[in-house]
Amino acid sequence: MIKFDKLFQTLKNNGISQYKLYKYYGISRSQIQRLKENQSVTTHTLNMILNILGDGFTLDDIAEFVPDRHDGNI
Repeated sequence: MIKFDKLFQTLKNNGISQYKLYKYYGISRSQIQRLKENQSVTTHTLNMILNILGDGFTLDDIAEFVPDRHDGNI
């Protein structure tokens, strides 16, 4: 699973609110909600966010990979 918990802390640390994302930067509210719920989003959305954050930011700053748990069932 890809988790986006780091994204919201990174945004906060850089003075970018969710309101600014959709009002000024064109990230749709539905995409923000999908990120909040760790659902799938397009690479286009991730690219837009990294461009908003600017130089020096990478996917590691906004996302984290956590292996899915399989309780013996695949």
